[in-house]
Amino acid sequence: MENPHTYSPFDFIIFGATGDLTTRKLLPALYYRYLDGQLPSNTRIIGTARSPLTDEDFRKRAQDGLNQFVQEEDHSPEKIEDFIKLIYYISLDGADPNGKWADIEKLLNSDKANTVRIFYFATAPRLYGDICDNLSNKKLLTKTTRVVLEKPIGTSLATAEEINSRVGKHLPENHIFRIDHYLGKETVQNILALRFANPVFERLWSSDSIDYVEITAAETVGVGKRGGYYDGAGALRDMVQNHLLQVLCMVAMDPPISLNADDLRNEKLKVLRSLKPMTDEMIKTDTVRGQYTANTVNGEQMVSYLEELKKDKSNTETFVAIKAQINTSRWTGVPFYLRTGKRLAEKTSEIIIQFKKSAWSLFPTAPQPNRLHIRIQPDEGVSLSMQVKDPSKSHTSLRSTFIDIAFSPAFHIRYPDSYEGLLMDAVKGDPLLFIRRDEVDAAWKWIEPILDGWARDVIPLSQYKSGSWGPQASQQLLAKDGHIWHEDMP
Repeated sequence: MENPHTYSPFDFIIFGATGDLTTRKLLPALYYRYLDGQLPSNTRIIGTARSPLTDEDFRKRAQDGLNQFVQEEDHSPEKIEDFIKLIYYISLDGADPNGKWADIEKLLNSDKANTVRIFYFATAPRLYGDICDNLSNKKLLTKTTRVVLEKPIGTSLATAEEINSRVGKHLPENHIFRIDHYLGKETVQNILALRFANPVFERLWSSDSIDYVEITAAETVGVGKRGGYYDGAGALRDMVQNHLLQVLCMVAMDPPISLNADDLRNEKLKVLRSLKPMTDEMIKTDTVRGQYTANTVNGEQMVSYLEELKKDKSNTETFVAIKAQINTSRWTGVPFYLRTGKRLAEKTSEIIIQFKKSAWSLFPTAPQPNRLHIRIQPDEGVSLSMQVKDPSKSHTSLRSTFIDIAFSPAFHIRYPDSYEGLLMDAVKGDPLLFIRRDEVDAAWKWIEPILDGWARDVIPLSQYKSGSWGPQASQQLLAKDGHIWHEDMP
């Protein structure tokens, strides 16, 4: 637990506070930080949205959300009641310069106002510039103000540059916190410790020893209520451009000279800029896009993507697999396979480091190569496959086994949600686990040729059954290099 005295009282203002993100993630995360003593008693959490709610209306919504999304063992009626007292609500359209700004001006300029002020934008990204313009014109941006921007930052390089320019007009870069909740996951952060605090891995962490890398973020659910947003975005924009590329950077970057935020982000930027640009020919051979169809899974009928959208046709991908290559001396010849999708066989986010086979074997049967499995979610942990003598055989016969560490039982702790630490990092003003503007630009520069190629149907949109691991083309993507996805390994 962090020292609660490291936090000054703060005002935390959420634009778009009636949305799903606030109910499911932001308020539960702040509640857990409150339980840990990290929210001073005069902290204020202020929700704003266009809905005409009172303080009591919003507090009731917040309480219902906490009852649903906080673990049962952490339910304390007294603590929840005390936490709810920190919450306020103002009906306001943050993008409208003629909106009811007087109410929020009065609250933020009252004698109860706190010095540290965090504005969290849980709205459509196209509104970020308008909200910042209004905050600036109303003189609500102070020297200790920070803004947190939810992903995605734009839908293209041009829109991302416009958003970043408009926000950056009013705030310095070190006061702009672009959040990617994958970077808040303990297992993703643990990649730094795994690599740089264990010389045995760091010495093997290159093309000399590693054959290929898999990075997967798989979901079993469909698009559900997000269909309207999702159909205009797709899996490449929604997951690869931000989450998976950030994880790739953590796996592939060279050691930073320190854990200073800019030193770390400089190394991530080098990785993004070293990604081999995707030509049309590479898009044909090294990318797969798919869309789920109906299927019966464990006796339950799963409808197709088009049925969920109630549309006859859509070219939007719900599955992506990409072979990425990094043009550096460390990674030349090592493919990074990125994969994400909805309605897949399992819900999992994981990294597989597949080591090379032995050049020579002492044993009659060649040993299987070692494999490092980093589980981001669920069941956060790390396992390493090893070959040992099979004790059930009298002769020397090899058998695969695993050294496995499951973090939660190993450390006897509740594993915090990724938003918990990130929100408090924003309060502290620590940008280490947030994304810098040039990272956003570099990611879009690599992604845009793929989007353009797919828009021109350089490769067709494949179909895959709900409950499967995606289109057959995904297996073929690896097979061309003599590789297989780890779930297909014997």
